[in-house]
Amino acid sequence: MTATEDITESRLLLAEYDRLKEEQKTRIGFRDNLLYFTLAAVTAILATTVHSGQTPLLLAVPVVCLVLGWTYLVNDEKISAVGCYIRERLGPRLAELSGAHGAVFGWEIYHRDDASRTTRKRLQTAVDLFTYAALPMICVGAFWCSPAARPSLVLVSAAQTLALAVLGWQFLRYAEW
Repeated sequence: MTATEDITESRLLLAEYDRLKEEQKTRIGFRDNLLYFTLAAVTAILATTVHSGQTPLLLAVPVVCLVLGWTYLVNDEKISAVGCYIRERLGPRLAELSGAHGAVFGWEIYHRDDASRTTRKRLQTAVDLFTYAALPMICVGAFWCSPAARPSLVLVSAAQTLALAVLGWQFLRYAEW
């Protein structure tokens, strides 16, 4: 038997599944750590602002939240895309090749049928929106109320507000309720 005879479509698809699950696992860990890192970064900025009394530093919070929030969102979307691909393409193709009756990779479907899933997804979206949109907007609002709100910085903060609104809309757009 040659090496090419040992390579079957089923083996290739199973190898693809293994790689996709590894990518998904890595992305989940990275995404979840982004939330902790964001909270640590915001806390550090707020502590520095309070300690120094320099309210313009509050405008660093939206920048941090925009960059990390977008990275979080992109990773979350890729995690979902991997699951969708496995459910809709890879699983059915392997079921067809193997002659299996019913779904292959049942967990990919089973865990989505949990009665509490919609509530959990909505709560997670609320946490994401608070962390990456509302919290930085609170900082922008505090800056606007400070005596340090000069026209040039107000213009910068207005651009940040627009960018945060777009990020918040993207979180809602990609939410899978």
